[in-house]
Amino acid sequence: MTGRDHGCEPCRHAGPCGAGTASIDPGTGGGNVDPGTGEGFDAPVPRQAYANAPGLRREMHEVLALGAERDGRQARSVTAPPRDALTAERLLLLRRAALMDRMALDAPGTDAVGAAIRTAEELVVYDRRHPDLVAGPHRPDSVEFDLGRRPYVRQEYAAWSAAGFPAG
Repeated sequence: MTGRDHGCEPCRHAGPCGAGTASIDPGTGGGNVDPGTGEGFDAPVPRQAYANAPGLRREMHEVLALGAERDGRQARSVTAPPRDALTAERLLLLRRAALMDRMALDAPGTDAVGAAIRTAEELVVYDRRHPDLVAGPHRPDSVEFDLGRRPYVRQEYAAWSAAGFPAG
């Protein structure tokens, strides 16, 4: 099934399935899981996950700087601690996915929702290949995230934040 014909409650967003659908629990007949907001998941809701996040402009600047460092377009500060390449790549993927998620939350009827879904999936794919880098209680393949990957991003961002925003 694709699009809005996905066996769930009607989509409340203009985007495709996964942008804001709710699963119907066969036992209760009620829908209580929303991958768009994170409500009903055993993962932090956006306001909890991003409580200590920098403003969107600053986050965007820092994500762009991480990408430039990775690509060799920007030198890393001499005083900064060295980064492990795998951890640095994951940090870029995590922060980019969180940035896109936050932007999608601010403007759910835009292309930002699709970008949030795509970048969340990139983080999930990376974490499947490097499970030792996962910080939250649920692994990327957990059934908890079958309906959407954005709550997984929130779980991982909250865990990174709780650890004091380590540079990687």
